[in-house]
Amino acid sequence: MKLPGQDAMARRADEHVVPTRVMLPRRVAHAPARQVGKRLLMALLVLAATVLIVWLDRAGYNDNADGKVDLLDAVYYATVTLSTTGYGDITPYSAGARLINVVLVTPLRVMFLIILVGTTLEVLTERTREDFRLKRWRANLRDHTVVVGFGTKGRSAIQTLCATGLPKEQIVIVDPASKVIEAANAEGFTGVLGDATRSDVLRRAELQKARQIIIATQRDDTAVLVALTARQLNRGAKIVAAVREEENAPLLRQSGADAVITSSGAAGRLLGLSVLSPSAGTVMEDLIQQGSGLDLIERPVIKAEVGKSVRETEDLVVSVLRGHRLLGYDDPAASPLQLTDRVITIVRASPPSGSGPSGPSGPSLPHLPPHRP
Repeated sequence: MKLPGQDAMARRADEHVVPTRVMLPRRVAHAPARQVGKRLLMALLVLAATVLIVWLDRAGYNDNADGKVDLLDAVYYATVTLSTTGYGDITPYSAGARLINVVLVTPLRVMFLIILVGTTLEVLTERTREDFRLKRWRANLRDHTVVVGFGTKGRSAIQTLCATGLPKEQIVIVDPASKVIEAANAEGFTGVLGDATRSDVLRRAELQKARQIIIATQRDDTAVLVALTARQLNRGAKIVAAVREEENAPLLRQSGADAVITSSGAAGRLLGLSVLSPSAGTVMEDLIQQGSGLDLIERPVIKAEVGKSVRETEDLVVSVLRGHRLLGYDDPAASPLQLTDRVITIVRASPPSGSGPSGPSGPSLPHLPPHRP
C-alpha cells in the first residue's frame, strides 16, 4: 500500500502520544490586557471611594502621631484597611466613624479583596462552567457526525453538511493538532484533540453514538486504521472515507468503510470531463456543491409516488436505492417505485432554513442508511 506524503496525525502518533481532550466552542471573551486594565480600574475606584469616605469623616478619626488626619493620612488608612493590614496607628474613635466603617468601608474592603483574587476565582468558575458544559454536551449528543481531519477535504465535507441544514452542534471534529482544533472552535465546532486511530480518542467524540463518520485524513494507512477503530466502536454508523490512491480503496472498504472516495482520481476525472466539455464539468461541480444551483440529494419515496415509474416523478430521479441495491433510472427493476425505496434526485437548491419550496423532495438533510454487517 502506498503511503503518499506526510500526515500530521500519523507523524505525531509515531513521535509521541498526543494529549486528548474535548474542546467546546468558546464564547467571545475580552483580551487579557483589557481584563487586567478593567480590574485595575475597579480597584482604584474602590480605593478612591474609601479615601473619600475617610476624608469626609476625618474628624471622627485619631492619628496616634499628631492627632490629626489629613489627606495623606486618609490615603494611608484606606490602603492599609483595604489590604486588611490594619496597623492601628489611625483608628476611628467616634460612633459615626465606626458606623461608617461597618456600613461602607467593610463592604469596600470585601470588594477590593474580590478584585484582587478575581483571576483565581475566574479560573475556578470557568473550569466549573466548562465541566458543566462538557457533561451537558455528552448527555445531549447523539446521532451526530464525526469528522476525522479538518484539512481541505474535511472542511469541504463540513461545508456541504452545513449547507444541507445540519447544525454545527451536531458535528464533532477530531484532529491531533491543537491549532486546528482551535480554528474549528473559532468556527463554532466542537473539537477533540487527539489521535483518531486510538479508541479512547474516538470515545471522547462520542463516536459510539454517532450516525455518520467522515474520514478525511491525508494518509491512506491512517484512514484504514481509523476506519477499523471506528467500525469496532460503532457497528451501525455510516462511514465515508477518502483515499489518495485508487488501489487502497478496497482495503478501506474491507476495514469497514461504506463508501470510499478517491480524492485524486475524482479530481482527475472532473478535470478530464471539463476538458471534453467545460459545461458538463461546471454542472458536475454544481451538483457536488450543496446549497447553490442544482443539488443531488437522497430522499424517501412519498406515498404519491408509489407504483409510478421513475420518469413519472416530479423530481429528476437518477438512481433508486432498494435495500442494498443501487438501481439506475433506466434499470427495468427500478420501476415501479416502492414505499420502502429511497431515490437519488437532482433538485433546485433551496434555502437551508427550509423557507423556500422544496416540492416532494422532503427534508434538505439527506439521511444516510445505517451499516449492516
